[in-house]
Amino acid sequence: MTFAVVGVPGDRRAGLFAAACRSAGLAGPRLIGWADVLRGAGIVLRPGELLRIDSPGADPAADALLRGPGHPARVGGGARWHRAFTAALRRLAEAASASGARVVGDVEEIAVMFDKRLSHARLRAAGVPVPPALPEVDGYAALRARMEEARERRVFVKPAHGSSASGVVALQTAPGRVRAATSAAWTPDGLRNSLRVRTYTTEEEVAALIDALAPDGLHVERWLPKAVIGGRAFDLRVVVIGGEPTHAVVRTSRHPMTNLHLGGARGDLGAVQRALGGDGWERALDVCARAAACFPGSAMIGVDLLVGTGLRRFEVGEVNAFGDLLPGATGLPGGSAEGVDTYTAQVRAVLAGSGACTT
Repeated sequence: MTFAVVGVPGDRRAGLFAAACRSAGLAGPRLIGWADVLRGAGIVLRPGELLRIDSPGADPAADALLRGPGHPARVGGGARWHRAFTAALRRLAEAASASGARVVGDVEEIAVMFDKRLSHARLRAAGVPVPPALPEVDGYAALRARMEEARERRVFVKPAHGSSASGVVALQTAPGRVRAATSAAWTPDGLRNSLRVRTYTTEEEVAALIDALAPDGLHVERWLPKAVIGGRAFDLRVVVIGGEPTHAVVRTSRHPMTNLHLGGARGDLGAVQRALGGDGWERALDVCARAAACFPGSAMIGVDLLVGTGLRRFEVGEVNAFGDLLPGATGLPGGSAEGVDTYTAQVRAVLAGSGACTT
């Protein structure tokens, strides 16, 4: 059994997966660069080869091919990114089918996971708990109107095709007041991502921010107040492999975004498990497994699980096609991945026949 990986040369994702292959006694995977795929280069696959599709996110050249030229830290271009990305996914699937290779995963499911509106609708239709969404938001005026109709005062505004909290706005309103927290910062060249969460507090600033994000499509959902542990709000990233929740990381923060690159920090998983209790922890993992079951063709899903105040309410905030980069995290005790990282667990699942593959 051999793997080919569509990824980014030199990226740690590719390196970690290659190490997992070698630890399982397999040859190191062939790497196919995302930039080459996006430029239209020939995709050479071998009969019986397993094709793993990984994230293009760390490659400026791939980003420029997906979104068009511009600074890699700019906010926006998500709709163009999604069109180019899904076209490339389908081209990869066609190349695999023509050559007799097999794709580890389902490219159409990856495409859905990169559209927050579609993935939210799929989860909701399956009865998976998700925050209620506000429909038909195409700008700030529509956003405020939908919030008034739903009697919502706190929402998350998310670019439909964004990732890593790019352009996400945590919005709070009250009579005569508005407050928006986001990592998006205005520069002379437009909005760019920052590693610092900042706050906008005037109607004019917030309207300009939302209207700048709107052309690429918005997904707006109710803000679930997060539970607090150790004085910090938290949520969970849970990796589900072959239908089993195998790895979990606690993400904590003093501001609405818990992303680690925005100042969030890993929390104490044991403390969260104790706070939830055995039944609560099992319910949390069950919600993640149910979310992953909505994407049955995907070998791995990263689920962002929101835990509400009181530690009894769980909602799925995101599903991530490439949500397995959890350096240093090993599998949950008693599970099939105990003691190994997410990449080793995925290789083992494929070898055991539980990893999803398509032809």
